[in-house]
Amino acid sequence: MSTDPQADTAAAQDPAAPQAEPSAAAQDPHEPGSDEAAAGAEPAAESGHGSGSGSGGAEDEPDAEPADGSGDEDPEAEQPVSGTGAEEESPAGTGPEAAADGAGSETAADGAEPEADEAGTDGAGPEAATAGSEAAGGAAEPAGGAQAAPALSEAQAELAAQKIERERIARRKAEREAPVEAGAKLSGKAADLLAAVRAVEGGAKPPSVYFDEAPAAPRKAAPAPPPPPRTAPQAPAAAAAPADTEAVRAVLARGGAPEALAAPAAAALGDGAAERLAENPWLLLSAPSVRPTQADGFARALLGAEAGPGDERRSSALVGWLLVQAGLKGHTALEAPVLRSALAQYGVPDPDGALEAAIGEGSVLVFHEPLGPPVAEDEEQPVRVLVGLEGAAMAEESLADGLARIASTFDAPADWEKAATGPGAELIRAVAGHGLVAHTGGEAARAEPLALLAAAREFGLRACLAAHVPPADGVTVAGLLAGAQGPGRDADGQFALDLLVVLDAPQLDVDTAAALVESVPDGARLVLSGDPLVLGSAGAGRVFADLLAARTCPQVVSRVPDPGPLGELVSGVGIGELNQVDAPGKEVVIVPVRDAGEAVHRTVQLVAESVPRAFGIPADSVQVITPGHGGPAGTRALNAALKERLNPGPGRFGGFDPADRVVHVPSPGRALPARVVSADAQGLHLERAGGVPVVVPKELVESQVRHGWAVTAHQAVGARWPAVVVVLPGDAAQALSRDWVYTAFGRAERHLSVVHGVDQALPRAVAEVLPKPRTTRLTGLLAALAAAGEQPE
Repeated sequence: MSTDPQADTAAAQDPAAPQAEPSAAAQDPHEPGSDEAAAGAEPAAESGHGSGSGSGGAEDEPDAEPADGSGDEDPEAEQPVSGTGAEEESPAGTGPEAAADGAGSETAADGAEPEADEAGTDGAGPEAATAGSEAAGGAAEPAGGAQAAPALSEAQAELAAQKIERERIARRKAEREAPVEAGAKLSGKAADLLAAVRAVEGGAKPPSVYFDEAPAAPRKAAPAPPPPPRTAPQAPAAAAAPADTEAVRAVLARGGAPEALAAPAAAALGDGAAERLAENPWLLLSAPSVRPTQADGFARALLGAEAGPGDERRSSALVGWLLVQAGLKGHTALEAPVLRSALAQYGVPDPDGALEAAIGEGSVLVFHEPLGPPVAEDEEQPVRVLVGLEGAAMAEESLADGLARIASTFDAPADWEKAATGPGAELIRAVAGHGLVAHTGGEAARAEPLALLAAAREFGLRACLAAHVPPADGVTVAGLLAGAQGPGRDADGQFALDLLVVLDAPQLDVDTAAALVESVPDGARLVLSGDPLVLGSAGAGRVFADLLAARTCPQVVSRVPDPGPLGELVSGVGIGELNQVDAPGKEVVIVPVRDAGEAVHRTVQLVAESVPRAFGIPADSVQVITPGHGGPAGTRALNAALKERLNPGPGRFGGFDPADRVVHVPSPGRALPARVVSADAQGLHLERAGGVPVVVPKELVESQVRHGWAVTAHQAVGARWPAVVVVLPGDAAQALSRDWVYTAFGRAERHLSVVHGVDQALPRAVAEVLPKPRTTRLTGLLAALAAAGEQPE
């Protein structure tokens, strides 16, 4: 590996390059073009694994800003880093960025969705992040107008541009908050609830709670009831009738809650919302971003001394709320001991009784899942007791039944031997004789499902290819389910096809997978293909991993390796090794940095100058990936700096300008690259890949559109770019995991630059930090169906 693709001596000769620091840059051992930081370096060496200069030059930033009071992205981890790691991203992406409530800063599942970064949800505001970057960079802004003042260095210019952008964001934030006249007068629970309201208005989801471990400290909380059953991807709740909203507003006023919560609470509670809320104030938690302590305060205001921690209404609601939060973390159920422990730590005096009461009244379901192989009739089968909400249970059971149906109703094996040549031969043979097939492999293995698709069409089959992001010769899963793309549906409501090949299968959550499988007709073939090592779905479940673990259908493992130094590097990460790779063509470059300010500077330099100059790859084809949205080197800071350099403008369309590179997130977990075209009364006009026009209504722009020069790994999963710059600031160390690094590094086709400031945390994450497990039932359901003879091998 080397560092920057081009020596800075060439940059000094480039008339477009800044003239203030060419000589200094050429001598800086941390400059991308420096041979001292380059020769033979690789991630392991830079992290202290080898003899490169990275461990000497890439220091953790001592004063790194925490994440914006919250994590982002996928329901998994919420670390105070300049972003959110695999768990803070969203999932995928994942939901919106986390919102900070009045009771403290807690994180939300992102789902890879844009956050309301100007809606007052940041724990560390834009100014704080800028100040952190400037302090880290060690550069002070020169006094304007001084004739004798030295010219700004490029790093100083980048930091100054970030400051200007953040000041503009702060002004817009102040303008939006100004109409809330009562905000300055509120205190206590009302102020807490107002903070939640602002998070709702910004599009944020309720912060998630750890379910890999119980809450860290006892907290008295008031949970929401379980949501209604769902077997298809969730749609936004329909707006409540004005009369219902007004009635809820009156109840909120009695409890001192901000009236702006009326609409989301009425929509979430449905018919009779006001009466239900008055009878059980803890139902307020059904509104997004309202926290348990806030609902407790609201309940005390309505019920007085009657509202205690042992109230049955509170306990029942808390069970449902905990399971909802578990769903945001990717679980479809929780083990009963884990749930009881969480109830106890949230102040429920009798966790066993609360759980039994919730099960008895039917608000949650209990499942006994056998452990290990079957035992003799006179022996007791070990089981684990799982508790889940009806919606997730129905989706998972529907999915299991649908997969079994597809496998069992296929009864027309075919002879496709003449087509079984070259890449995909093994997959073609397997699909010829089976209705359900799983296929695994890396990026190069995607050629095999394409070969299968071509063979099936030659044999006259109606075949369709669907993927998480738009594929070259297919449709998106979302477009297929919505009927906007693909073959359409027959009279029975099922897809009019004979073969469905789904790429990016690890991105399927249980709801989406259940809706997809239910639409596949009897006798048709279904192939689920993907790389099991990438980040998981933004939604609940681990569908592809559970299918592989159940071993109830043929599994074809691709033997096609990813080529070149990039393929060698990513393959090593997949098995827990950060290997040194030989990259004579500078396919892999390590750029050591000392702090977040330098990380932003180097990133902009790579995207705008070095990579285009060295490889002929335009800046628009270079994608930046970082662990999360917040902090001095998260996506917000990076996007502000990249916009100022690549497409400066006043942000006259809600913060966006024509030609801005953006990410459109129409639903959690779907992040679609686009470019801004214009704006009018209809909303913001975007153009997606292939020239597809999209209009985002103006009221949804803030929650669904964000700048896209820099994204998180969850937002990037499923897509690839000619060049990728992965930014790892020092405060991102706790967010890294093997699947995050594997996903981020694997997005590059020709070139990968790693802006490396996490020292030994990178090889440690690759070797030791595995994906957090998710509690699901699908593997057991599939195994039980197979054992009962309903699904053949």
